[in-house]
Amino acid sequence: MPIQKLDHAALPDWVALRQQLWPHHASAAHYRDGEAILASGHLAAFLARDAAGQAVGFADAAIRHDYVNGCADSPVAFLEGIFVLPACRRHGIARQLVAAVQAWGLEHDCAELASDAPLSNVDSQRMHACLGFEETERVVFFRKALV
Repeated sequence: MPIQKLDHAALPDWVALRQQLWPHHASAAHYRDGEAILASGHLAAFLARDAAGQAVGFADAAIRHDYVNGCADSPVAFLEGIFVLPACRRHGIARQLVAAVQAWGLEHDCAELASDAPLSNVDSQRMHACLGFEETERVVFFRKALV
């Protein structure tokens, strides 16, 4: 399955997939994110296409220089998001997308690839484990209003 790095021509396909993963964001916000990725040297996105050229999955990544939970090095490549159309899952597409992110991270002198998933997203946790990620910690965030 061909994996391509995001470019301007692929932006509409990437936005359509991203909208399925994060439907609470407006398409315009996804387009702005895409433009930011294309203008940045520390962000990247990759698209997977089927034999007919249809976009069936994407992965977004960043190079993080701040502390990344569970990592010992800096910079760290970080898998910010990954999505494969439900009908196309369990065919190795996520593995290929993560491999593209890993290669990109190596090009940017990263020794580690990190990611996260909500405690409630057991499917994502399983996918990460199947792709060779190891769980490093679990966390619950808290807040308290000061007013």
